[in-house]
Amino acid sequence: MSKTGLVADPAVKRHDLGPSHPEQPARFTALLNRLEETKLLAQLHRIESRSATDDELALAHTRHYIELVDRETTGHRSQLSTGDTDLCEHSAAAARIAAGSVLQAVDAVLAGELANAFCVVRPPGHHATADRGMGFCLFNNVAIAARYAQERHNVQRVLIADWDVHHGNGTQDIFYRDGSVLFFSTHQSPWYPGTGSASERGEGTGAGKTINCPFPAGSGREEIVEAFETVLLPAAEAFQPELILLSAGFDSRVGDPLGQFTLTDADFADLTRMMTGLAARCCGNKLVSVLEGGYHLEGLALAAESHIRALIY
Repeated sequence: MSKTGLVADPAVKRHDLGPSHPEQPARFTALLNRLEETKLLAQLHRIESRSATDDELALAHTRHYIELVDRETTGHRSQLSTGDTDLCEHSAAAARIAAGSVLQAVDAVLAGELANAFCVVRPPGHHATADRGMGFCLFNNVAIAARYAQERHNVQRVLIADWDVHHGNGTQDIFYRDGSVLFFSTHQSPWYPGTGSASERGEGTGAGKTINCPFPAGSGREEIVEAFETVLLPAAEAFQPELILLSAGFDSRVGDPLGQFTLTDADFADLTRMMTGLAARCCGNKLVSVLEGGYHLEGLALAAESHIRALIY
């Protein structure tokens, strides 16, 4: 069996906003079915999931916001009051499992049991700020994971790289004044949520630790892969992360209904190999990849397959 782990709990499918919603349980099913059809599933070490605790969620979110999510989910609201995030009665439970699943992957990778891991989680997380849900996001899975690695495993420096077509405004906001986390994002601009200009570089001890590369609709390999190679890699080599977290959004793939980038499955493989190479040089291969967007079911499955093959090899 490979040294690549997979955490994928079907309980996250209980976050069900109806068949017309882009962020639907079929995303999870399509991805897992593809891994099974291609025999990749058998090559991955399965990681057991769990729910994140209040204390763990509070590493990146306010207690008031955590309580609000629980209250408004069980209160049968159809949308979170802090923004544009749709809900069902099982949304908070699914989001807690998503966050906890990523923490399980972090534990396994930092313990040296696995070289890297991919987390098939939903709802996604990178738009969620400390006190506000946005987009399809309730809890910020990668932000919680970064803080958890620092608190639980004494990791000093974390790199978060985000190739989702949408800017990870929540992740940026949480670490904007924190020099211990380097946040790098390629994203479509102008596009939801309207943040992520190149001038947003961090403040205080975090000055220079936020790096945004916004690109217009129609951008693809030439812009995005080059930005990872020429902008991220030198910054990351200088930063020397002890853990790499990927916000792996596959809505930057060509044909996605919620994005207008043109990355191909081969491009995702190249991006992944670039990141595993960086992890090998900087932090003993320690990399955890977390699913964010990707709303064309077949495209999501194919891109994730390409990503996982590159993680394994």
